[in-house]
Amino acid sequence: METGALEAQYIEEYFTEFRNKKTAEEITNRLRDRDHLILMSMAHDDDGVLIPVAYKIGHELKAQETNIKLTDLVSQLRDVVEFPDRRIFYSWIGGTREEWRSQGRYRALTEQQEEWAHSHGYHELVVKTKNRFYGMRATLDHLNFDVIKFQRHLRDNRESKVYLSKKIAAEVLKQHQTSRSVVDAA
Repeated sequence: METGALEAQYIEEYFTEFRNKKTAEEITNRLRDRDHLILMSMAHDDDGVLIPVAYKIGHELKAQETNIKLTDLVSQLRDVVEFPDRRIFYSWIGGTREEWRSQGRYRALTEQQEEWAHSHGYHELVVKTKNRFYGMRATLDHLNFDVIKFQRHLRDNRESKVYLSKKIAAEVLKQHQTSRSVVDAA
């Protein structure tokens, strides 16, 4: 977990659109003692060195959370997501470095996350983003995520929060299009 958190922190340094970048410590604290998944997409830089260029991190979301941010998230979702007797996976953070965008990396990581969530007994995958992240919203739209809630920001609509969801089932996984190589890390 620590290695993945450090790589995510490294990638986030390249995102100018993120005001508050996540630290490795913040990531490990959030994921500790809960079911989670850290995915990385690797590529060779100009010097031929293999580096992380995209990532996606998600975790189990429980109806009764103790973390204040997750308690608030569950509160926002309670009227649109059924928690009782269901496992919900929250796709928390992720992104692709600008020079590696439009290559399908985020889509491939999202498909891999869906497959993992299905194989681990999750019923639904939930994502929260901001209205201004059009590329991410477009990818999620192409992957058949449904908007389940829109929380308008009073001063700037681009800062409004968009909540999306996708039910996870075997027939959904058959629609995946991305060919990818998966390497599991210890």
